[in-house]
Amino acid sequence: MNVMSGIESRHDGMVAPKRKRFVRKEKSIDIDRLYEEINNGSRLYLSKAITLLESRAEHDKKAGQELLRKLLPKTGKSIRIGVTGVPGAGKSTFIEAFGLQLAQEGHKVAVLAIDPSSTVTGGSILGDKTRMEALAKHPNAFIRPSPSSGTLGGVHKKTRETMLLCEAAGYDIILIETVGVGQSETVVRGMVDFFMLLVLTGAGDELQGMKKGIMELADGMVIHKADGDNLKLAQKTVREYRQLLHFLQPATPGWTTTALTVSSLERTGFDTVWETIIAFREKMKASGFWRERRQAQTKDWFHSMIRDRLIDSFYSQHGKKELVTVLEKQLLTGELTVASAVDAILPMNDITE
Repeated sequence: MNVMSGIESRHDGMVAPKRKRFVRKEKSIDIDRLYEEINNGSRLYLSKAITLLESRAEHDKKAGQELLRKLLPKTGKSIRIGVTGVPGAGKSTFIEAFGLQLAQEGHKVAVLAIDPSSTVTGGSILGDKTRMEALAKHPNAFIRPSPSSGTLGGVHKKTRETMLLCEAAGYDIILIETVGVGQSETVVRGMVDFFMLLVLTGAGDELQGMKKGIMELADGMVIHKADGDNLKLAQKTVREYRQLLHFLQPATPGWTTTALTVSSLERTGFDTVWETIIAFREKMKASGFWRERRQAQTKDWFHSMIRDRLIDSFYSQHGKKELVTVLEKQLLTGELTVASAVDAILPMNDITE
């Protein structure tokens, strides 16, 4: 058999071009411009600054902290209000209606809505900015949904810094909405002045359905959806809660927690809620506890960041992640106890040194 050699050629006769490699360049960040625009109340630049703080890039982190240091003297002048409640209590509905009324009265309202995170992408699930459409359109309002990203209780680790940026931008009322599950309440309690608990009625087993622990964190209780056929039952529930609250230790020394009825549908009860918050602020400032609580919260924030930094530092060490994986397998097969596995990672002599 005679095989004739063919003509040497490429796929289509064209020389394959060399692939260009794109190297992402670090964008220069104009801190002074961000500072000026935030001082002028720009919502656009406030959003950019928050995105900068939430970035995991080292260059962005440094720039964000530099901006925050410049803005610190302009922070601390707002009322920080936490809003929690079981899923379905209508937290977003309440916040939109309440925030809209305050914005219409001339207040600047910032809403930091902590969204549950998708386990797949880490992004927000609820999309509170979309759900609070009327409030989002108001010029005196700013809404920032943040995915919880797996942090304790669903509270984004940058929420505190975001709150400071909003204060520097002139927002005098900060509303922080929790996911409403697990330990998020205690975390949010540690970053706000006034903590509000939304309660539903008409679902049966009203008092047993609310645990003593969360009630002891609240400075105010709101019986929500007090309208229509549910109004009489809501009024009855308020009386029951007011009697019960007298037997609980107050969340704030010198303040008696009370229960109020509110209807976001009929726009009733918001004036009483706001009057209660103002009375709380005046009483706490007069006693000095307002400043004392904020100082304690800053100290707690400092210590929690130390713990976070230590964990990040540990996992960034060469071989630590691989060692953890190996020890996990040995734990599951029964080769090691948990204490022995921890000692293998963190020997006691290394800690004492």
